[in-house]
Amino acid sequence: MTAPPEPAPRGAGRSEAGPPPVPRYGAGALADLPFSVLGALGVPGMPDTLGLPQLPRACVLIIDGLGWEQLRARPGHAPYLASLAGGPLTAGFPATTVTSLGSLATGLPPGGHGLLGVQVAVPGTGRLLNCLRWHDDTVDPAEFQPAPTIYELAAANGIAASYVAHGSYRGSGLSRATARGADYRAAGGLGQLVGQAGRALRAGDRSLVTVYHADLDSTGHRFGVRSDDWAHQLRFVDLLARELTEALPAGTALYVTADHGMVDPSERIDADAVPGLRDGVALLGGDARARYVYTEPGAHADVLASWRDILGDRAWVRSRDEAVAEGWFGPLAAGMIERIGDVIAVPHGDLAIVASHREPWLDGMVGMHGSLIPAEQLVPLLRVTNP
Repeated sequence: MTAPPEPAPRGAGRSEAGPPPVPRYGAGALADLPFSVLGALGVPGMPDTLGLPQLPRACVLIIDGLGWEQLRARPGHAPYLASLAGGPLTAGFPATTVTSLGSLATGLPPGGHGLLGVQVAVPGTGRLLNCLRWHDDTVDPAEFQPAPTIYELAAANGIAASYVAHGSYRGSGLSRATARGADYRAAGGLGQLVGQAGRALRAGDRSLVTVYHADLDSTGHRFGVRSDDWAHQLRFVDLLARELTEALPAGTALYVTADHGMVDPSERIDADAVPGLRDGVALLGGDARARYVYTEPGAHADVLASWRDILGDRAWVRSRDEAVAEGWFGPLAAGMIERIGDVIAVPHGDLAIVASHREPWLDGMVGMHGSLIPAEQLVPLLRVTNP
């Protein structure tokens, strides 16, 4: 493990990197895709913000971890994807799987659906919920994420809705929060993803199919996005997109997108070892590139000042109210603000905020994501149609 950097000198103040780029909610964000797809399928009242073609069938391929900047940097490893028309969307904050899958499921920015990160506070309980693992049976996914999903909306409008992904995700808390209303079709490999998607697209007169593939993200976490391993995995992703295109029935639009990009931060600062990052903290949530700090009663101002001083110009550090006012989460639904940390710390440089005692698994990761910088925020929206 890389030795943690020395804290910045006391008094270093807040970031000098300028204001963070806020996700383009309503004007080119990942949350704009679902309603645009439903509108293109003929569901009345859906805003087609992205101007998608009117066709009776739609397939959304989600490649976990396929950032726009990383894709553009390796066109030789993804020649088919590089040939497709399209451009970037902003993922939303934080740029992480839980949050982006929530937006892709509901058409809402993070503040609307409430899946606000990997680890968020369950209000009134004094504990965190890991939204990826969802081991807390006392938290009902349908209550924690109460917004209707696009699959429920599709089914209510006579559209056959399916979700194709690995069978291990079936019935998980996150799947129940984001894929409810869909016919879940388990697929254990690339060939099965294509085969199941092709069959699902032919169901009914109109169909909506989401295909989710996670291997590129897991490769990046283990080896980093600059590794040969990640580049080789990208070749398989490219093959998946090409094969899926060839399997599309007539009248289908395919949209290739992702949930976040990724970076390989080489510096670590340990929130469990640096007293100024530990004092006054009741719970530490979020992730290494997007930290939620829940403070003890009466400690908010001191914690905010301490995190700003110690992180200095390596992170954007905001109070919850400041981040909400700046639009990081989009509009907040009732009851969502309490899930957000009292202090939010978002590295924008070559830094990860780890916690060696509370999260020993995190130290082993090479690739990380969550921040507001383009390398983590920008994801592709690539289009191909079979009229």
